[in-house]
Amino acid sequence: MSSELIPTRTTRRNGERTLTTVKADLCVLGAGISGVSAALEAAKLGRKVVIVDGAPALGGQAIGSIIGTLIGLYTHGPQAYQITHGIADDLIRDLTAEGSLLRMHRSTVTFQYDEVRLGRWMESKIEAAGIKAVVGAVLTDVAFKNRRVQHVDFATRFGGLRVEADGFIDSSGDATLCFEAGLPVREPEAPVYGSLNFLIEGYDLEAVKDLNMEDVRKRLKTHGAAYGLVRHDGWLMHFPGKSFMLANINHFETPVNPLATATMVFEGRRQADAIISFLRAEYANIFANARVRVYGNPGLRQTRWIVGTRQLTVDDIRKAARPADAAARCAWWVELHDTKELVHWEQFPDNHVYYIPLSCMVPADADNIVVAGRCVDADSHALSAIRVMGPCIAMGTAAAHALDLARTGSVHDIELSKLQKRLYDNLERKD
Repeated sequence: MSSELIPTRTTRRNGERTLTTVKADLCVLGAGISGVSAALEAAKLGRKVVIVDGAPALGGQAIGSIIGTLIGLYTHGPQAYQITHGIADDLIRDLTAEGSLLRMHRSTVTFQYDEVRLGRWMESKIEAAGIKAVVGAVLTDVAFKNRRVQHVDFATRFGGLRVEADGFIDSSGDATLCFEAGLPVREPEAPVYGSLNFLIEGYDLEAVKDLNMEDVRKRLKTHGAAYGLVRHDGWLMHFPGKSFMLANINHFETPVNPLATATMVFEGRRQADAIISFLRAEYANIFANARVRVYGNPGLRQTRWIVGTRQLTVDDIRKAARPADAAARCAWWVELHDTKELVHWEQFPDNHVYYIPLSCMVPADADNIVVAGRCVDADSHALSAIRVMGPCIAMGTAAAHALDLARTGSVHDIELSKLQKRLYDNLERKD
């Protein structure tokens, strides 16, 4: 062991802020599942990619909010088939092989996943693809001129960063890039509630097998208020073979206000603690010694989204007509969290498939931005159906290909036949 002191030097910031500049073909803002999908697809196309996120690690809400279930990859019904491929195939193959993904088929095919392993999978894939990843970076400025983003600036703990690129993907979840570029955006005039998921440990692993969620929901309705709880539905999902379960069973408002972030955390955790008190008292045979293993970050559902060249409506998804500019498929039901107490569901027939058009993914007033994920243009009911992880993966794939075809031109002018040929697996396959 060396006894030598490590030499140091004295430095001081000069009067000007340092600014590191990175040039790329494509900049992806937001490293959730849609952003990671877009970045990996663009890298496969030979594009030089930078992906940037405000969190200290990649993964977005899929990891930080411990969503826990991968949904929206399949149609509904006993003969459900997969409608989104791309990185979804790799993810299912790799995590299943290591025992980090559990397939379940009830009304549709869903997957329970280990968020730690999924996060590491994302990091490994991004690194192997040669993608430059920047974390802990907060957007401070967008240079927007002549319908194009010229560059974006970020603040990091180690100085400023500028990214110059031909194309930009806004997968921020909150339309942050578009909003900061001065483009019009939509915000809900009534609350759409978020949830703070968390993991529970210390419960009886044998007795929990008899837990009936319908009974839990009924008791939440009649007894929940006494514990300070507001939501009457939700889920408690035990992970087979493990000693913990995921709880998605609370609701709180998610305003787009910089002073509200900590309040959301506090309220979500307060409700999580109240759920533990409820379970200990109402189901003592299972949860007498239960405690929170880890709190997730606030899960935001519908906060701010773009004004596209077209808005997808709930009537569009009910009718399931295929638009000329179809870029992705979806089958998830309407799942609108518009009241504190309950989720509004609208179910569709078995194997009902509808489409997400490119026109709801492109801001009407910009030529080099494509949006992927929960901030595309849709009415509140339609957005509640397409914001889940399966279609987010598909939108990320479509965004990468649209910008690859546009290059230095406009995404509004690309040949749709070429785009849809590339997206065959996510538009046509039924195997």
